[in-house]
Amino acid sequence: MSDAEDEQYSDRGEGESESVQELRDAVDEKYDFENFGPAEMAEMSIDEWQAAFDPETWITGAELIDRVEADLKTRVRNREVFARVERYEDPPRLLAYSENSYAMIYPDGSVEGEGTVLRDVKPTVALCSMESYDAPEMPDGPVLPRPDEVPEGGNELGNNMLQVIAGIQILAGLVLLGGGVFSFGTRGTNALLLFIAGFGFLAIGVVLFVVVANARLSDTFRAEEFRDRLRGVGLEDGERPEFLPPAPGEEAAGDDAGETRSERS
Repeated sequence: MSDAEDEQYSDRGEGESESVQELRDAVDEKYDFENFGPAEMAEMSIDEWQAAFDPETWITGAELIDRVEADLKTRVRNREVFARVERYEDPPRLLAYSENSYAMIYPDGSVEGEGTVLRDVKPTVALCSMESYDAPEMPDGPVLPRPDEVPEGGNELGNNMLQVIAGIQILAGLVLLGGGVFSFGTRGTNALLLFIAGFGFLAIGVVLFVVVANARLSDTFRAEEFRDRLRGVGLEDGERPEFLPPAPGEEAAGDDAGETRSERS
């Protein structure tokens, strides 16, 4: 190859390197990788993906599984993702699943599965494979509660305060209505104003009681729905969903319940 050809290829290589670096800088400005999720992943083009995640610097192997497990369990504990997480050895891999979806993560960074868990797990794997991403520490203890540990209601202090305010509003309304009745025969204008104010206070009190009742009912429904999801992943009877891929003979270690048990086919 002549000197002219060498110089031509060198210039082309430098041009491609500069182009990739410019695209990488543009991707860094466009996306916040500290809050990178499924929506941002869907927006990325193939060129942006390849520029942002350099294959030569990807973290793989057991270290990747460790980082993904810690990050995913942290997200589950913070209620950003609903999934039960189990780790397997020989070969090392990670299984995350809900009552109707799952994702299997392998040491080379590949992911297979279906449903919402797969969608939630993909960004986590991508981030944890980057050296620049600081994965959180592994959470201690179970990251999902048992169904019987889920509380019934939400903010009872707030509900109780609203009830007190509603009671005062209704009491004031009744007093104003009583005053209107007693003054009806003597001062018609004042009686009318008292009636209007009394009905207004009564209406406010009733609305506040309805708000409290609706909030408590909603909390009860949400708590029961969460219990059903926990039962669906086997946190009550130990029965895992039937759609999970079978892997007989392998040992599961460090799942959400802190148990070690064999996978069931």
